[in-house]
Amino acid sequence: MAAAAGMATPSAAALYKVGDSAGWTATGNVNYSAWASSKTFHVGDIIVFEYNAEVDNVLEVTREAYHNCSVLSPIAAHATGSDAFLLRRTGHRFFLSGAAGHCTIGQKVNIRVPKLPRATAPARPPSHASSSSTPNRATHTKENAAAVPQGTGGAARRSLGWTVALASLAIGGAAVASLN
Repeated sequence: MAAAAGMATPSAAALYKVGDSAGWTATGNVNYSAWASSKTFHVGDIIVFEYNAEVDNVLEVTREAYHNCSVLSPIAAHATGSDAFLLRRTGHRFFLSGAAGHCTIGQKVNIRVPKLPRATAPARPPSHASSSSTPNRATHTKENAAAVPQGTGGAARRSLGWTVALASLAIGGAAVASLN
């Protein structure tokens, strides 16, 4: 773990449990649209679906399938009871429950990773005389993962591997999907 911590950057990946304490369920009147809109997701964040695998699952679907609650041709299907997804790019990812009737009563979520605004000026390096009081964005999440490297080199890919491994351990060994 010390090796992973040594590769940390100021930007940390956040780990989000879909539905917070309720998890991924058709019971309990969870409003997944409100849940997702209350979060600001970033590239490198991980979302985790925790649910009873005997009665539910998670399907990643197209925008059209999401809006129509269609389970006929999912992009991917997961049924472990604890499925994690690494958000690798900006844009929308659509998920729904494939259990009969669950999507139509609201068990679906649109995860939106916004594009970062263009920087108008380069950031100034921090002054040695004062410390920044701005918390990194991960401090605002309920659960955090290890830092996500910024860059494309081999060290960044190795660090991302540590991030995924540590996040997997943190969520009880859930499979992390969509690493590409």
